Amino acid sequence: MGIADQLSGALSGHTEEIKDGIDKVGDFIDSKTGGKFADKVDQVQDFIKDKLPGDKAQ
Repeated sequence: MGIADQLSGALSGHTEEIKDGIDKVGDFIDSKTGGKFADKVDQVQDFIKDKLPGDKAQ
C-alpha cells in the first residue's frame, strides 16, 4: 500500500469537513488580502477540492 492509498484512506469519510476547511482558509486569505487575490484563491480551492476522494467539487 503506497502513501497515496494511505492518504486516500485517511481522507475518505471526511471529505465534507476538509472542503469546509478549504473554504475557511480561502476566506481567511481573502480577509487578509482585502480580496485582492480572490479569483486565484477560488481557483486553488476548486483545484484542491477536485483532488479529494469521493464527490467532485460542484
